[in-house]
Amino acid sequence: MTSALLNGVTPLPHLGVIRAEGPDAANFLHGQLTQDFALLQPAEARLAALCTAKGRMIASFIGVRPRADLVLLVCSRDILAATLKKLSMYVLRAKVKLSDASESTALYGLAGPALAANGIDAAAPVGARIARAVPGSEDEIGIVPLYPADGVPRALWIAPAAAPAPTGPALDAALWPWSEVRSGIATLSTPVLDAFVPQMLNYESVGGVNFKKGCYPGQEIVARSQFRGTLKRRTYVVTADTPVEAGQEVFAASDAEQPVGTVVQAAASPDGRWAALVSMQIAALEAGALHAVSAQGPALTVEPLPYPLLADI
Repeated sequence: MTSALLNGVTPLPHLGVIRAEGPDAANFLHGQLTQDFALLQPAEARLAALCTAKGRMIASFIGVRPRADLVLLVCSRDILAATLKKLSMYVLRAKVKLSDASESTALYGLAGPALAANGIDAAAPVGARIARAVPGSEDEIGIVPLYPADGVPRALWIAPAAAPAPTGPALDAALWPWSEVRSGIATLSTPVLDAFVPQMLNYESVGGVNFKKGCYPGQEIVARSQFRGTLKRRTYVVTADTPVEAGQEVFAASDAEQPVGTVVQAAASPDGRWAALVSMQIAALEAGALHAVSAQGPALTVEPLPYPLLADI
């Protein structure tokens, strides 16, 4: 099984870190993102999204709060600069400093037995954060249990760049993007910005949206999609025999003119095939016979989601 290869540690250069520091850091982000950062505790981590006024996602994050006055947002590095600029526009009088902390922060992905080798409880709830003090530093190592890939536990390691790296065998760097796809959790990147409300990426089902918190950009649209039954798209895990990539349209064989979805994220599989996350019309899923690029393009096989959708709970 390809999942047996998921054991080890790998750096994650495709990810970056936005640092929000100051007495208003959590409250500021609370008012900008889909997640409740005001109540986020040092032992917790959360998925979150930054949306436009129309409720479309323009960034996704894993957020941790090491201290009361510090929040770290992990996101795809290719959108970090634009995201940082966007957030900075709204700081105004808030007592918070936003900066790109990618170079001063080390990010590692851990999978399989490597978690236990680093003292990480593979059974810890997804999103829990375990803090470890770094000698001679006020910062800490943050360990965020992630959604598993094909049943294999995974974790995100966040630490100051000078801190010791996690121990364990080297994990093939190409396996981590594949594991991200297989986990069913989408990370937004440039090709698919401003294309989805959070529910189209299942974010309300994996803890990325808090419907009890106050306003944020796009909140009314996101809430309406949830409570008025207007959501017609979901994200699914698919496989293909040939390469697919983020941003490609998805078609049903029965309609060569109108796309029914979009490839959100894709990665090569260890067995030579490809895995992808596709956001598409629920009706198209039921009709079957899906293809990337065109109605005659690479055939896509839909596989079961590794978590239940909120509507099914």
